[in-house]
Amino acid sequence: MDIKENIYHEVTLLVTHYNRVKSLARLLNAFEALGICFGDIVVSDDGSKVEVLEQLVLLQSKFNFRLITTPANKGLGNNINKGQDAVNTPYTLYVQEDFEPKPDFKLKFPQALQLFEEDASLDIARFYAYFGYPYKKPYDNGFAKMVFKPGIWANNHLKFYAYSDHPHLRRSSFFEKFGRYPEGLKGDITEYKMAISFLKNKGNGIFFENYNDLFYQKNSTDEPSTMGRASWRESKHPLALALRAIYLQFKLINWTINYYR
Repeated sequence: MDIKENIYHEVTLLVTHYNRVKSLARLLNAFEALGICFGDIVVSDDGSKVEVLEQLVLLQSKFNFRLITTPANKGLGNNINKGQDAVNTPYTLYVQEDFEPKPDFKLKFPQALQLFEEDASLDIARFYAYFGYPYKKPYDNGFAKMVFKPGIWANNHLKFYAYSDHPHLRRSSFFEKFGRYPEGLKGDITEYKMAISFLKNKGNGIFFENYNDLFYQKNSTDEPSTMGRASWRESKHPLALALRAIYLQFKLINWTINYYR
């Protein structure tokens, strides 16, 4: 594959941020250390504290990003929407502030960009996940094409997450095909609704098979994750695991109904 020269110039790094300026600095420093220079960087802040905003302005003087702010916290949907609205390049690399690229990202990212150049049908390239996408077929350069199987016999609920808020490349025209993110909802519901829209609107995406090789997710003790999960969903106790298995099958049925509505 011949990688087009200066292809990074066609990409805006979009970072959503909320009160974790140390994490943001680590992310931006990591990209700089890898020698990746984007056409633009947009940091969309979701109403961070005044003292955090002051630190953001200092960080801005070093990395020359565009800072998009809001006077109050309005949630994930609004934060991504206003950030994406500010993007002017053909492609967007979306990364939340608590991630950090690994060295292999420098190799795989331009390959993903070139695949987008060659295949106009691609809407998204996913670089990180907690679990692999369940249904896929080989594509190219370590990526697989995600294959959505709507039938309930394909009973892995993760099939509904062909779209995910984890680090991914997308065309900056994303809203034209899939609509804007719903606002005023919890982050996991916002992500789910976009995932359903992605499927209903025939989204087409690729997934990096070795999905732990390109990014770290780092939540330090002084800047922990702002997302929480019920303890029973994280427990390894046999009873909790059995309850989770039943819960996931009900979720599969409910999500299938929502998909067909």
